[in-house]
Amino acid sequence: MNKKVIIGIIAIIVIAIIGVLYFNNSNEGEKNERGVLRVGMECAYAPYNWSQADTSNGAVPIKGSDSYAYGYDVIMAKKLAESLDLDLEIYQIDWDSLPLALQSNTIDCVIAGQSITSERLQTVDFSEPYYYASIVALTNSDSIYAQATGISDLEGATCTSQINTCWYDTCLPQINNANILPAMDTAPNMLVALNSRTVDLVVTDMPTAMAAVEVYPNMKILNFTDTKENFNVSEEEINIGISVRKGNTELVEKINNFLKDYTAIDFENMMNQAIKVQPLSE
Repeated sequence: MNKKVIIGIIAIIVIAIIGVLYFNNSNEGEKNERGVLRVGMECAYAPYNWSQADTSNGAVPIKGSDSYAYGYDVIMAKKLAESLDLDLEIYQIDWDSLPLALQSNTIDCVIAGQSITSERLQTVDFSEPYYYASIVALTNSDSIYAQATGISDLEGATCTSQINTCWYDTCLPQINNANILPAMDTAPNMLVALNSRTVDLVVTDMPTAMAAVEVYPNMKILNFTDTKENFNVSEEEINIGISVRKGNTELVEKINNFLKDYTAIDFENMMNQAIKVQPLSE
């Protein structure tokens, strides 16, 4: 074969190899440049969030774990990440440690059913509400409190709720002569306490209560919302928001811009979707 032809073929091959390498490196660069939204939640608070063994219903891997997260908060996190053109990472973090994870930059935001309280606003910033959760009581259907029509009918009840929530800190003390037991670390634990009759009742929000009666048919929701004897709570305690590091106004603005496209009805529909598949009994 002519020497010039051989040299020409070699040159073409070298150019082709360089082209392939450049294309691959270019694609890899684009992939690496795509950002990540790191979201913290308990993964133990159905129907807001929970952990499961597989990807059913669209569950997302939990960072550093073999488990997957799903629930209302995950549905919202997926939509938020998509709107921001970011990959989503879910971090499982204990309830009390969520603000610390924000402050230490372990995560970018918390989507975990947090009420937008003035106390929390001292250490983190919040988005506009991504859910509105009325507060109710839960008791067993054969309890002496099952026919209660207001909080005065709950007098003397042995009760508990989840730690560091307005349910425990604000609502339980409003029950006259209540025997308030130590707060529970998680929502499932407080429901186990009720189901085992360690307590007469618990106070929680409506989504958690709705999920509970799906799993524990013996439980009954006591909803005093439209009565004069309802739990006295502020709007901030029933407005559920997404928290970010203090001063991160850019992310707050992006989240609020995302949320403005959703209505309260949209939120309810997504919550009902989560309730239908929640594994609270586990």
